[in-house]
Amino acid sequence: MSAAAAARQILTRLTEVMASRLHVQGKLDQVVEIIGECLSSEVCSIYLLREGMLELFATRGLNQSAVHVTRMAIGEGLTGAIAQKVETLNLAEAKAHPDFQYRPETGEDKFHSFAGVPIVYRERAVGVLSVQHIDPRRYEEVEIEALQTTAMVLSELIANAELVDEEEARGLTQEQTGPQTLTGLTLVKGLGAGHAVYHQPRVEITQVMAEDTEAERQRVYRAFDRMREQIDTLASQAEFGVGGEHEEVLETYKMFAYDEGWSRRINEAIDSGLTAEAAIERVQQHTRMRMREIDDPLLADRMHDLEDLANRLLRIVAGQIGTAASQGLRRDTILIARNLGPAELLEYDRRRLKGVILEEGSLTAHVVIVARAMNVPVIGRINNGKGGGVRTTIREGDEILLDATAGSAIVRPLPQVADAFQTRFAKSREKQAAYASLRDVEPFTRCGTRIQVMMNAGLRDDMSALAMTGADGVGLFRTEFQFLVSATLPQRERQTRLYRDVLEAAGDKPVIFRTVDIGGDKAVPYLASEIAAQDENPAMGWRALRLALEREGLMKVQARSLMEASAGRSLYVMFPMVSEPWEFDAAKAVFDEQLVYLRAQKKLLPERIHFGAMLEVPALAEVLDMLLPKLSFLSIGTNDLTQFLFAADRANPKLAERYDWLSPSILRFLRRVMQGCVGSGVDVGVCGEMGGRRLEALALMGIGYRRLSITPAAVGPIKELVRKVDLGELSAAMTGWLAEPQRDLRQQLSDWADARDIEYD
Repeated sequence: MSAAAAARQILTRLTEVMASRLHVQGKLDQVVEIIGECLSSEVCSIYLLREGMLELFATRGLNQSAVHVTRMAIGEGLTGAIAQKVETLNLAEAKAHPDFQYRPETGEDKFHSFAGVPIVYRERAVGVLSVQHIDPRRYEEVEIEALQTTAMVLSELIANAELVDEEEARGLTQEQTGPQTLTGLTLVKGLGAGHAVYHQPRVEITQVMAEDTEAERQRVYRAFDRMREQIDTLASQAEFGVGGEHEEVLETYKMFAYDEGWSRRINEAIDSGLTAEAAIERVQQHTRMRMREIDDPLLADRMHDLEDLANRLLRIVAGQIGTAASQGLRRDTILIARNLGPAELLEYDRRRLKGVILEEGSLTAHVVIVARAMNVPVIGRINNGKGGGVRTTIREGDEILLDATAGSAIVRPLPQVADAFQTRFAKSREKQAAYASLRDVEPFTRCGTRIQVMMNAGLRDDMSALAMTGADGVGLFRTEFQFLVSATLPQRERQTRLYRDVLEAAGDKPVIFRTVDIGGDKAVPYLASEIAAQDENPAMGWRALRLALEREGLMKVQARSLMEASAGRSLYVMFPMVSEPWEFDAAKAVFDEQLVYLRAQKKLLPERIHFGAMLEVPALAEVLDMLLPKLSFLSIGTNDLTQFLFAADRANPKLAERYDWLSPSILRFLRRVMQGCVGSGVDVGVCGEMGGRRLEALALMGIGYRRLSITPAAVGPIKELVRKVDLGELSAAMTGWLAEPQRDLRQQLSDWADARDIEYD
């Protein structure tokens, strides 16, 4: 009998048994008889997880007296090994396997061959289905596939019959169902409370047995068509490269996507009576088994590619293509993801999003910058202290208390812990209220020096924070946010409308518009085919001003939009990623050309245009004397500058802690830039995330910086900090520390602040 025919017969007969009025034990007894008979097996046994142990629930061929008597721990014996590793065993001689354990009460000493498959529910082995035979032989692949199909059906039937406790079915121990504290890297400080929502929801297979086989087959055909379209689209995008490893990976994907053998196996599983989702999962389980048997790393990687594609196919057929954002947040939420892009974060409802937990993440990733602007606390590089992943600890819907300031999250907190957290939350709000009271207070130091405290923005909604915080203006408006959240290239009218709204919201306060900074790790789909193909390090690739100068039309449209929007006002324009003076000249020439055009069209023009540059590329510091005469202002972009100085990709989570903005090398560099601008008449400031951290802000003021542009949430705390500082004393201390740097300058500055009762956390 073929595997498909055997599985179909098993499904048919199991359905009859489960629909009968037999008690639970009677049904299981019938199940092992059916499986043993259909597979011509002398022994068939079902072990189920009960109170943390695998218990023999039903058997054909072993001693009936062993039922509910034989029990073994996860990992004990062959059955325990299958449950622990969630993998299939197929042995011609069971006794030769190192995990074999003989149980005399079962009477299995006369059987030689053994095959067993895990019964999986919610990605956890909740039992084992095994068969045995007197003669030594390996079971054929078709027999193993029939067992896997049967185990899938059993998982649903067992769950419906409530034979496995729900908490055990989820694979959660008592410790895991109780409170857990996770730790990670603080990315955006703050407190947040909500329920866990995964960015990529897990596909739950709720129905295993098909009602209409042909309908299931058509669902799979449509899913294959859509998946192949996606892969073809990926392969056509130049960003994946021409030749080399990228192309090889995509060719492998295409090979699997169009593999008739793969689709045939899924169809055979449907023929046996499975739904489309269950059929894909059954074949995927078989793939996992084969992956564990492959010693060749290259072949193993290829099997991983197939598993990735199977996950994609499963999501398509289940209709779960989108992220949790597309489904909408229904209550206060702590979002969980491996990583996020800035555009993905912006898709979420700000009213419901109370915090983010990232399995990876780095301090200066763009999603972190956006989260700071949204005032959403974030921790990254999360772990449970036991080496397990987030999904092993956090369930969808779990209550989470997120303390991003301390870099921790409490999952399923006890009531008294939740009460204490709410008390802290209330105190935090009181502190924020105190900062808000400084809205109309000008930030003068104790020695009478005025520090400009400006805010960063990127969205129309961000501008409401200008009045709420009392910031001196917008020191960095990231115009690329509009490009990142748009499905198509924003037209001139849309850009003009945005810039005009921003300026009107700002009133008489200045807004510095940074021209579009896309490319690199801020890819947009409508330019994907034009972004450089061979960018091994996107941060140093074709991005920002480099991209805009080559796509001159992009910068022309933005130049016209900015000038039309600022008619009758002063316009502040800043060019990002300037490496050499000629790049600034080329960008300014585009604006000058559009100014001439608009004047000829009798358009209203800005009263004055102030041009500035961002110093992010260290090379620019060596030619500042050539550039300064052309500038009205200079802004130091500490995020990119830091990664270039450290040669450490800020998107790489393994390097997240390599960034220390209080490193003597960075502070000496920044001081040298400031000293080189003295007497030039050029206003110099910092517009990176560094200026929004209190201890780092102290250091910046100590080496001469008087303008900081920071996230809106940091404006109040920095204004409060400024009022406690004597710049003469601070500058003298910084000069001494940088002249002979100690191992930990951060500690020195912290001690200095502590001695003056200056809070810096």
